[in-house]
Amino acid sequence: MSQQVADVLDQRSAVEAVRSAHRFELNLPVLGAVPLPPPEQLAYFAAMGLMVAFEIIEWPIALTIAAGHLLATEQHNRVLEEVGEALEGV
Repeated sequence: MSQQVADVLDQRSAVEAVRSAHRFELNLPVLGAVPLPPPEQLAYFAAMGLMVAFEIIEWPIALTIAAGHLLATEQHNRVLEEVGEALEGV
């Protein structure tokens, strides 16, 4: 195996290790593996839920803010993946 091929395989294994480290899932008996958002997102959604529970903000507003947060996070992750894929090709 040439050095260049070995470097590409090392990069791919490193990328996969990083991706798997940021995945969280809960193993439930009936449902199996249920994916969970990262802890910082769970804390964000819990704070939104508490604000709704204490009537600091109303639930439609909290739902809109949470949906915007999810969309922004997803777009950010997609951009990072595309940049990483482009760097792998270099």
